[in-house]
Amino acid sequence: MRHRRRGRTLGRSPSHRKAMLRNLASSLFLTERDAEFEENAPKIKGRVITTLHKAKEVRPLVEKCITIARKSLIAEKAAGEFAVSAERNSSEWKSWRQSDKWQQWNNAMAPAVAARRRALQLLGDKQAVRVLFEEVAPKMADRDGGYTRILRLAKPRLGDAGTRAIIEFVGRNDRVTVKSEKPAFDSDPVDEAPAQEAPKDEAVEEKNEAAEEAPAEEAAAEEKADE
Repeated sequence: MRHRRRGRTLGRSPSHRKAMLRNLASSLFLTERDAEFEENAPKIKGRVITTLHKAKEVRPLVEKCITIARKSLIAEKAAGEFAVSAERNSSEWKSWRQSDKWQQWNNAMAPAVAARRRALQLLGDKQAVRVLFEEVAPKMADRDGGYTRILRLAKPRLGDAGTRAIIEFVGRNDRVTVKSEKPAFDSDPVDEAPAQEAPKDEAVEEKNEAAEEAPAEEAAAEEKADE
């Protein structure tokens, strides 16, 4: 019995399972990197296809890392007031380093540095941590949780027929539902268009003309006979 044992074992040892989830979470964050000229560029940004059970297990880790990165944005914004834009080891940078602003910047930036170290401890990939703090976290700044979604795929995995699923970031590949517009009816009555006359057949018209001319010819013949 697995009394109070949370999570799925996924057929792996604890160390193997932890390493697999860290790699899967890092792969999801790395899809947001700028890989335009790379050979192994992701097909769709912000999306990874895996099995359904792995997606459900990695989702808490991904959302925990995003929450840590979101909280560090406040510290980075506060530290920006005391930062300097000069190059490192320049005269302006050295004078700023010796002033009180550097100490204020250091104190304000400390929570953000601690957050990056915590994310690195969870993910184990420096590039994934950099993408998380620079690309993903600013996009999720206005969301209080629910950063990812899981979509189950109908086609199973080849080989073992495992149930596949998509785990992706919310806001990247959202499905937009377009509703049809309600027709507008004018309150004023619509003027009816004049009815068009149906085209007449030429044979019918000639027959009618002949019928009209016959009584006139008979009347002329009767007048000549009376004379």
